[in-house]
Amino acid sequence: MPWRKPWMKISAVNPPFLRRFSRGQRSPAVTRSGTLYYPIWLAYAVCAFERDGHEVDLVDAPAAGLDEEAVIQRVDSFGPGLVVVESSTPSIESDVRFADRLAEADGRFVLLVGTHPSALPRRTLDAGSRFQAVAVGEYDLTARLLARTLESGGDPSSVPGLLLRTGGEPVDTGPCRREEDLDSLPFVSRIYAKHLDPSRYSNPNALHPMVMIMGGRGCPNNCTFCLFPQTLTGRGLRLRSIGNVVEEVMWVQENMPSVRAVFFEDDTISADRDRLRELAAALSKAGNRLRWTANMRASVDYETLLMCRRSGLRTVCTGFESGDPAMLEAIRKGVDVETMRRFATDARRAGVLVHGCFLFGAPGETAESMQRTLEFALSMPLYSAQFYPMMVYPGTEAYAQAEARGMIVPSSWRGWLSEEGLHTSVIRTESLSAEDISRFCDHARRAFYLRPGFMLSTAVRALRDSDERTRTLKAFSSFWRFLLPKRSL
Repeated sequence: MPWRKPWMKISAVNPPFLRRFSRGQRSPAVTRSGTLYYPIWLAYAVCAFERDGHEVDLVDAPAAGLDEEAVIQRVDSFGPGLVVVESSTPSIESDVRFADRLAEADGRFVLLVGTHPSALPRRTLDAGSRFQAVAVGEYDLTARLLARTLESGGDPSSVPGLLLRTGGEPVDTGPCRREEDLDSLPFVSRIYAKHLDPSRYSNPNALHPMVMIMGGRGCPNNCTFCLFPQTLTGRGLRLRSIGNVVEEVMWVQENMPSVRAVFFEDDTISADRDRLRELAAALSKAGNRLRWTANMRASVDYETLLMCRRSGLRTVCTGFESGDPAMLEAIRKGVDVETMRRFATDARRAGVLVHGCFLFGAPGETAESMQRTLEFALSMPLYSAQFYPMMVYPGTEAYAQAEARGMIVPSSWRGWLSEEGLHTSVIRTESLSAEDISRFCDHARRAFYLRPGFMLSTAVRALRDSDERTRTLKAFSSFWRFLLPKRSL
């Protein structure tokens, strides 16, 4: 094959798009708070490559501030036989063009990966003309098998999980294999320490600097809009052992001295309540000093929250989504309003900070239901909140529903974001335009953050706690301009 090499160098690239474009999150964008996710899925692929002895260069262009020419030059200088390029829905047109440029070099196989090609593999492949394949689904094992095959001179069509470009019809190699033994994976934090600068990544819900790891993959819940379970990981739940997770946290504590916190990027760390308690107990027993943050469903009891707090839990990111029962049913949230209210109260009592996520634009959303959600958010003891239009992505039930009802507004994937890269409403409802939804998000954001009581309590926390002061100033430096009136979303 023209890309065969007697040994294999591999470039793993999170390509340039917009400045500080956070491609790795569930809803990729340039965020108002300055959040920038680690390229966690790409880093896990690097884990797989390095486990097999390949020499790998991990390039995170948005974090490093590299433009397209700088990345092309870096890849050319490195001389890889395989290049893995991350992608997302809002950036896919740019990502495809970039992958085609990389594929111009002889002896180089370029693989496009991510949620968008997983959902729309044929359309993604057809959008380009040179890059050789897309990966469909969770891709670290697929990419590892592809590297082995290319290095040995084998046929890529033997690797499951690919759609391959040929001279004729593309070749579908069948469903991907997902890694079942997650304990067998190297620690992704080792990849961060070797290849990336943790100071460039941030999330206002975690102390800075932080690392992002996963204690499991997949989610058993059935929310219609959630991206990763429907495009990459599947609805089934695969878990690392408690000992393996704690070992990685302790490795970070001992080997990455600048890091202050761990962010568990599982879809929901509380999918198994007993396991969550075991994790908290094990972290405490191991002597964990790092604060941790996690995505947590709004149904965890007070005793579990208290155990987690004592083991280092600082903040939970919780998708409340709506305060209207009909909207919760429409998105199959599976948690009722009173349960969510009790969770927020219990978290505060346990000393756990809650960042609440609320969305607008579910099927049947009205001005009245949006107002009910805002009132619900204002009534709860939340540390912070985000209000955003429901972002529907290919591969999700929410996208299929909106498409079938003719409710999707943009005519191109780039229209999933505003000109400057912010989330903007991509759907309308029977009674609300996309602009109506966007304006209400602005209104809700100001109503939440500009309350005198909220501003006072935030200021008091910042004065009392140096970590909180640093976090608040860092977030506010990016976020303040979005609280100004008459600001488009």
